[in-house]
Amino acid sequence: MHTTTYNERRGQVETYFDRTAAQAWERLTSDAPVSRIRATVRAGRARMRQAILDYLPLQLSGRRILDAGCGTGALALELAGRGAQVVAVDLAPKLIELAHKRRPPDLSPGGVEFRVGDMLDPALGRFDYTVAMDSLIHYLPQDVTGILAQLAERTRIAMVFTFAPRTPLLALMHAAGRLFPRSDRAPAIEPVAEARLRKRLEVQPGMEAWSAERTTRVASGFYTSQALELVRV
Repeated sequence: MHTTTYNERRGQVETYFDRTAAQAWERLTSDAPVSRIRATVRAGRARMRQAILDYLPLQLSGRRILDAGCGTGALALELAGRGAQVVAVDLAPKLIELAHKRRPPDLSPGGVEFRVGDMLDPALGRFDYTVAMDSLIHYLPQDVTGILAQLAERTRIAMVFTFAPRTPLLALMHAAGRLFPRSDRAPAIEPVAEARLRKRLEVQPGMEAWSAERTTRVASGFYTSQALELVRV
């Protein structure tokens, strides 16, 4: 079930990435020159993408994977390169359009299916693995655990997602962001302490059969994110 806060933030995320920041995001996720600040974000995202890949088997042939909030598709393409059948979904049509353009011509037709839509849509089907890189960081902690519980219903083996760890720097950046004009603001990032998030997952209905395992934090200049692996037990 979608909460009011989830629906409200989902709308903000869609508007931001499909309209306000579409061109900036296209540049950030390419190899075009960017500012020093954005270069640290680009480098951090590359490290996080590799961290998520390291949690998954090198051979994924026959496995079906949901890339929940795929953005421009970099992680989805890496997974397809390992043989997975990937359903990559994002709210922003412009990001999905860009993902289609960046799809290598020699990639197997069934390797990646890029879709515009909500990651929680049950019509997407069932999966062996689910990944969600930096697509849950804008939602409140209680919504994040609810989202994961819904994804867990359709995931057979494991999920890997990222969250914004609560740090002094992130708290400062979050406060500074409120000083920008409303029209220029990105949807707020919702930092959460790892221990608090783990406790929420332990008591979240629908997560009884899941265990929080490995975690990796990536800090690169203005990019800080933490991956957490959830395994069905």
